[in-house]
Amino acid sequence: MQRAVLLSLLILYLNTASGCERFGRFDMTSLFKRGEIMIGGIFPVFNKEIGSTYTFESEPPGVKCEGFDLRAFRWTQVMIFAIEEINKDHTLLPDITLGYRILNSCASPTNTLRAALTLASGQEENNSTLSCSPAISALIAESGSSQSLAVAGILGPFQVPVVSYFSTCACLSNRAKYPTFFRTIPSDYFQAKALAALVKRFGWQWIGTIQSDNDYGRNGILAFTEEVKKLGICVAFVGTVLRTYTVDKILKVVEMIKQSTVKVILAFVPEGDIYPLMKEVVKQNITGIQWIGSEAWITATRPSTPEIYQAFGGALGFVMQKMAIPTLKPFLTNINPNTDLSAAFVRTFWEIMVGCKPALRSENTGADVANDMCTGNETLLYSQDAFFNVTQLRVSYNVYKAVYAIAHALHELVFCQPAGGEAVRQCLNISEIQSKQVTAQLQRVRFLNKFGDNVFFDENGNPPASYDIINWQLRDGQVQHVTLGNFASSANGDYKLSIREEEIVWRTGKLVPSSVCSIVCPVGTRKAQIKGKPLCCFDCIPCADGTIANSTGAADCTPCPQEYWSSDRKDECIPKSVEYLTYHEPMGIAITAVSLLGAFLSLATVMVFIRYRKTPVIKASNSELSCFLLFSLFLCFLCPLTFIGRPTVWTCMLRHTAFGVTFALCISCVLGKTIVVVTAFKATIPGNKVAGRFGPAQQRLIVCSCTLIQIVICILWLKLNPPFPDMDFRYSNRKIVLECNTGSEAAFYVVLGYIGILAIICLGLAFLARKLPDNYNEAKFITFSMLIFCAVWITFIPAYVSSPGKFTAAVETFAILSSAFGLLMCIFAPKCYIILIKPEKNTKKHVMTKKIQQQNVTS
Repeated sequence: MQRAVLLSLLILYLNTASGCERFGRFDMTSLFKRGEIMIGGIFPVFNKEIGSTYTFESEPPGVKCEGFDLRAFRWTQVMIFAIEEINKDHTLLPDITLGYRILNSCASPTNTLRAALTLASGQEENNSTLSCSPAISALIAESGSSQSLAVAGILGPFQVPVVSYFSTCACLSNRAKYPTFFRTIPSDYFQAKALAALVKRFGWQWIGTIQSDNDYGRNGILAFTEEVKKLGICVAFVGTVLRTYTVDKILKVVEMIKQSTVKVILAFVPEGDIYPLMKEVVKQNITGIQWIGSEAWITATRPSTPEIYQAFGGALGFVMQKMAIPTLKPFLTNINPNTDLSAAFVRTFWEIMVGCKPALRSENTGADVANDMCTGNETLLYSQDAFFNVTQLRVSYNVYKAVYAIAHALHELVFCQPAGGEAVRQCLNISEIQSKQVTAQLQRVRFLNKFGDNVFFDENGNPPASYDIINWQLRDGQVQHVTLGNFASSANGDYKLSIREEEIVWRTGKLVPSSVCSIVCPVGTRKAQIKGKPLCCFDCIPCADGTIANSTGAADCTPCPQEYWSSDRKDECIPKSVEYLTYHEPMGIAITAVSLLGAFLSLATVMVFIRYRKTPVIKASNSELSCFLLFSLFLCFLCPLTFIGRPTVWTCMLRHTAFGVTFALCISCVLGKTIVVVTAFKATIPGNKVAGRFGPAQQRLIVCSCTLIQIVICILWLKLNPPFPDMDFRYSNRKIVLECNTGSEAAFYVVLGYIGILAIICLGLAFLARKLPDNYNEAKFITFSMLIFCAVWITFIPAYVSSPGKFTAAVETFAILSSAFGLLMCIFAPKCYIILIKPEKNTKKHVMTKKIQQQNVTS
């Protein structure tokens, strides 16, 4: 709104005024030289404006400034030097004289605006007898971003090109708002990237910031904050300073620094704004802070003193790359108020450098001067002041490049070609050159200067970004700005930061200072955000079981793969222990021993039956079925051995199918024996011919057919969904249980169910024949064996389902061995007892006694 109002006023001036006064008149001293083409310059020769009270009863007084700035004065001289060098050059602008008019801004946006309007008006107040001096074709201004915003905003609508040598605010790259703004210093957008890269390089996570209360400071800190947020770096506080602030405001910032835990502070502040803060920091002896500076103060002369170094020693910062202009020194040493008595600012400069008043003095510039008058013989030729050091020029070199960029743009307009190139368009006369044409040509200008620099502007009026890294070091009692590296960006957004870390002098000594809100979490822990505090402030929480953090500062714990578990320190994943039933553990040894014992007893019983096969007890017990049964029991006793050892594809398929087939064979034999017992009893009843129809062939058929059914079931099981080795993670977090997955649980329970059906049939038949004669009747023993068998397998199912890990296999082997021993002991132990211990009962008479007695009773 204010800008629109101001533009309206300017247009009103333009339409109503005439001649030299079309923009109004401001009483401002200047460095002036007439030329065919005029270039304006605005520099903060004095860095502080003295406030005045306006009564609106009379014309406002002229602006008064104080604080003569030698560095800014040198910038004015570099501009003059470059213009005179161009005027002597017969190739760049031959037969064309460049003129200049340089005004003082007092580092004030208001006074900068006055200077800009004065330059645009084209009048020279010091020589009213002359006709109006030509309006400027381009303007070199200004050092401060706020001042440049004022100039670019006002002169932009009139197409006057503005080339800044020291304004870095990224906001000035907005071509929609500032279409005629150019600069020879990189934008703060790039400096923010460079500063963020520097902070990241040294691992600083907790940063304090100081900004100036103007566009330069606010935009610079905003750009820096956006960059460091991407890197996970936190800004602890933002202090605000300004050269016109009261002491109380400065003390608040100092107190903020003292109360904070940060050890690294970035000051994005011009020299004049930070100097009062520096003095207060030194006064209160605040040391141990690593300062980072923007280009606006890191190489400034005024704060670079041993006194300020006490608190700011080791400061780091970025500046434009330095350049040496050897021919500039003679020009500077030739400055003398006696040469041109009307030259502005020169007499104040002379008083500071020489220490005496010039012989003639017609006005008071407000600077402090010595009491004695100059003799006129004083000279600057042998001065050792830093003002005359032309080997490390930075901002001065930017001024030099700005002048040459404008000169090359003018050359291309006048001669229709780049310097040394071929004509490309119709040439313009000097009188035809308008400021908008200079603006358009500046956007296209590109040349290689005599120092090898490629000078051009991108679409936003910015030069290529390149910085030197500066470190404050104390050498021979003097503060030196030592270059220790550089930062350069490319067009695609990448950057390269090179720095010689071993040469850095830190405020804390040789060790890189640390600045964190919370100590980096050690391995085995993760960061837990503290509510209400920045991301960089956190607690360290140990990782949960099964997760690890193998690097310091981990944001989250990483889960271990399924086959691994976290170590005690939670810093690495270690393989889980593998568990399965082995031969060398007590349980495996016991199962193996019992299994082999059962197999041996089965074989021993077979040998007994073969040895005594012709005895009445053997004959009465159906020796063929007994041998089949003993053979199947032998196989049943060997089945548990397949449950021991590391499960494989073959052992998993074998253990369940072998168990199912052998037990089906075993129960089939028992079923056959049971039927034989029942038919033998039926045969004692007169007229019953059942026994004759149930001979050895029928017995074999029952055994084979019942076993064949189980074999078919197992084949289908193996074909459709066979058992396979599997890893079970359910029972323990630290162990992997290797087991055999049944594949198809339905098939597994069908196998068990079929065995159960055979066992129930055997149990039912044996129970019906339990009251037959004792001497040859096996029904009671079969009944007992089937009761044991059924009891074992009925309790097996819930135990099998609930047993963890390797105990599942142990439960199954226990059921196999228990049921097999039940059959062996109940069916064959009584017969072996008679054969081996009571041979006198192994007679036909004894076997048949009960039968004969029973027959006599029935008759």
